[in-house]
Formats: sequence, structure tokens, C-alpha cells
Amino acid sequence: MPKSQERCQEIREETRNLIIRKSILYFARNGFAGTKISDLSKHIGIAQGTIYIYFKSKEDLYAEIFAISDKIASNDKLSMLAELPLPAGQKIKKMSDYLIKSLKDENFAAGIALYTQRLLEGEADQSFYGTTEKIIKQGQKEGSVVSGNSRKLSEFYWGVVYLYAVKSLYTSDVVMITSDDLSRILLED
Repeated sequence: MPKSQERCQEIREETRNLIIRKSILYFARNGFAGTKISDLSKHIGIAQGTIYIYFKSKEDLYAEIFAISDKIASNDKLSMLAELPLPAGQKIKKMSDYLIKSLKDENFAAGIALYTQRLLEGEADQSFYGTTEKIIKQGQKEGSVVSGNSRKLSEFYWGVVYLYAVKSLYTSDVVMITSDDLSRILLED
């Protein structure tokens, strides 16, 4: 019995999503320059030509993945958190809880890794840092956040998040820090 048009469309969407999902992880591990479509197709478990059915080029696929990392970077939860009428200490704890839980998702971890790589290459905005810096400044005024340059503290915090994102992508038995450990980077004792 032939497949219905609806089922064919579902299969196309599933295949495209599979390519994107597996490519995020592969690009996060290997970078753009270290990725060959032939190797990527083996990693995904599909024919190389199948990738080209959905994406014109490696650059086209990478652009799609960039859009996903941008979506993670512009995460509305973090922006909304900064605006909540809560003490900075609570905001930092909520942000740390959210991040540690989210890092268990391979795509989120890969998105963080890709976003950070793009930051280092000057290709991404710095919304993570800016949002965190705003919370740090609030906490410093309240006395709940350690003293120091708010930008450097923000970068240090996100550096630890990046470290554990990469660690979770490369290591099968990751011993993840807790959200309390992550919060402690910024909070006074």
C-alpha cells in the first residue's frame, strides 16, 4: 500500500529534523572547518545526497544551526528573569537551576557550545552576558553578589556553563555540577 501524502510529508520533516539535531552536535564537537558533509552523513547514518536534498550546502545547514543557537541565546526565560521583581540572589539561583536542568538536553548543550564558539569568533551578540551582568549589578547593590567587575563575573559564570556543556557533549559519564555550585560562583556566602 502506497504512503499517503501526509505520511510522506511527515517522513520529510522527520528526516530534516534528524539532520539538524545530529548536525548541531557534530558541528559543536568539530566546528565548521572540521566538518565534512561526507563525515557528517556517516555520523547521522544517512546518504550524503540526502543532506543536499534538504540543504543546498554545508553553509546553508550551518546557517540553520546558527539560527538554533541564536534562539537558545535569546532565550526569553533569561531575559524575563532579569526583569522579575526578585532579589538578584533568587534570580541567580533560578537561572542556575534552569541552566543545569537544560544542559541535560544534548541540543541545548550543543547550542551553548556553538553560541560560545560564535561569540569567540565575533559572530554572535552577547545577550547571555548582558542579561547576567544586569543581574550581577543588581546583586552587588543588594550585597548578595560578590564584588568585582560585573562583565568579568558574567563571562566567568558563562565560561563554567560552556565548560559543562562541552563536557556533556564529549564525555559519557559527566559528573555535572549542581545549580547550587553554579550559583555559588556569583553569590556571597
